[in-house]
Amino acid sequence: MAKAKTQFVCQNCGTVHTRWAGKCDGCGEWNTIIEDDPLGGIGGGPGKTPKKGRAVALTTLSGETEEAPRVQTGISELDRVTGGGFVRGSAVLVGGDPGIGKSTLLMQAAAALSRRGHRIIYVSGEEAVAQVRLRAQRLGAASTDVLLAAETNVEDILATLAEGKRPDLVIIDSIQTLWSDIVDSAPGTVTQVRTGVQAMIRFAKQTGAAMVLVGHVTKEGQIAGPRVVEHMVDAVLYFEGDRGHHYRILRTVKNRFGPTDEIGVFEMSDKGLREVTNPSELFLGERNTKAPGAAVFAGMEGTRPVLVEVQALVAPTSLGTARRAVVGWDGSRLAMILAVLEAHCGVRLGQHDVYLNVAGGYRISEPAADVAVAAALVSSLASTPLPVDSVFFGEVSLSGAVRPVSQTAQRLKEAEKLGFARATLPASSAELPKGRKGLTEIEGLPDLVVQIAGSARKFGKQTDED
Repeated sequence: MAKAKTQFVCQNCGTVHTRWAGKCDGCGEWNTIIEDDPLGGIGGGPGKTPKKGRAVALTTLSGETEEAPRVQTGISELDRVTGGGFVRGSAVLVGGDPGIGKSTLLMQAAAALSRRGHRIIYVSGEEAVAQVRLRAQRLGAASTDVLLAAETNVEDILATLAEGKRPDLVIIDSIQTLWSDIVDSAPGTVTQVRTGVQAMIRFAKQTGAAMVLVGHVTKEGQIAGPRVVEHMVDAVLYFEGDRGHHYRILRTVKNRFGPTDEIGVFEMSDKGLREVTNPSELFLGERNTKAPGAAVFAGMEGTRPVLVEVQALVAPTSLGTARRAVVGWDGSRLAMILAVLEAHCGVRLGQHDVYLNVAGGYRISEPAADVAVAAALVSSLASTPLPVDSVFFGEVSLSGAVRPVSQTAQRLKEAEKLGFARATLPASSAELPKGRKGLTEIEGLPDLVVQIAGSARKFGKQTDED
């Protein structure tokens, strides 16, 4: 009889090793590798002898559905992120930093669905029943018919869900606390998390109940546990925000039933999370219109246009190596913009410290912010404020050319709605509104530098001296 093979799995990232080591090759963490039984994970079970499979019934793509495909919560920002509501039989993974508001949002969603007549079950593995009730009282959800349980055993949870009428939505808070009898490892390990998530997804697919799973995040901001969990679920949502600000952003990373990169904006208050229907006003609420180095970027998050202020500070340095500090944007992208400005525009910033910040703690990921960042940098170096009623967007290439971006009409429409009459955008942009005035089309980054610093004498002195 062949000897059973053992493997060693990292409990932080899920990397499989053939032998034990002190440091994981996948994530670089120390003392996270433990021995794991390969037959106890996905595809394994209490019996280690494989049994003969059975034939399953095959069907066609066409057919009628018995129920509505989605369960709408009535919270418009949450429904926007999920693509119109929770899909029946789907599994949604929600991650975020501790204390960011994950449990608060899900409790409000559970209460909203319960008021609409849906059967909701909330299973808490981190808090006792009394603690969850205190949160519900604070949020005004104590009077709803949400069913509550405090349990961590997978088999007991499944037996509870199978009793009575099928639930419309099940919330598991959180997957790191689940443990199963068929796995010989501690709760929170890779094998336990993988087994628990698989069991919950199987229940959702078989019964048609929507399943929401809460996941912890690592210090890098990624959902803790094996990466295979994100592939198993149907949608992955990240709850982002800075504790120094009162707003929270729910971002879609993966969605099999709707668009990705969609966001929902909430404002934290003593009564829970409040929806922000116009996030652009929130990000531009405390804008200083007379300060140099501030440019308004017209961005897109999924199908939603968002206007946000990009702030830059360029100051001479007394150190041998200039400092580059970035908050809310990609640091490598900033280095590229600085190199293009110096190589093609004659703007020398090698002896200047550069600080870049996106107002309100918002994070920008699309390359369309290149022109806005360049405008903020040139404005700060020239000590010349940009026009108050102007927005900027466009992608900058290594040759200095400004490339067009998608959804130009939506960006301009959002800017016009908030009172921005002018816009600086790529010259070859399509879908421009006919008859729209105040549009400045640029073909390259030098055109932008000339536009901003043409009348700034101080800027010319700085570039000559540098």
